[in-house]
Amino acid sequence: MQTQERGTLFVFSGPSGVGKGTLNAKLFEEFGEQMAFSVSATTRAPREGEIDGKHYFFISKQEFESRIANNDFLEYAQFAGNCYGTPKSYVMSLLDQGKNVLLEIEVQGAMQVMERMPDCVSIFVLPPSFEELERRLRGRGTETEEKVLKRLETARGELEYAGRYKYRIVNGGDLEAAYQELRSIYLKETNRA
Repeated sequence: MQTQERGTLFVFSGPSGVGKGTLNAKLFEEFGEQMAFSVSATTRAPREGEIDGKHYFFISKQEFESRIANNDFLEYAQFAGNCYGTPKSYVMSLLDQGKNVLLEIEVQGAMQVMERMPDCVSIFVLPPSFEELERRLRGRGTETEEKVLKRLETARGELEYAGRYKYRIVNGGDLEAAYQELRSIYLKETNRA
């Protein structure tokens, strides 16, 4: 009897406005039957339309702390008074089922995951320049000047971590070229001999 091949964990980061979500959506469009998104746990209350187990695992602060004590997070952090974390048992279960798991996460969490799972495939999406990133963020027209400046400040810090990732993709405005680069990384890492 043939044993099922274990899936690969992809850790995906990059500053806001760089096109991570669009690239991930294209990857799922093509390879969705082989893949799963990692679902995070949070102590915050569900928002309108959010479904437990699909958007987040909504758990109590007490359960979150218990999971930390039991080492059941690949990474976790506190943000705006709420806790967020990537459940290790959930990710491992998907990988054991042969699914390739995509974890789109900010750099601090990514560093924790890379430390705990050094065989993960880490990918950082870069803008062609900081000026272009600023242009994209402002071009959205969805946020206040204060929020844009905060995102840019965060992006500066995130870009310093790009060198710690196994792969770096520059999304320079030609989305198809950036996707082909991501696609070739995906195929290379999932078709290992």
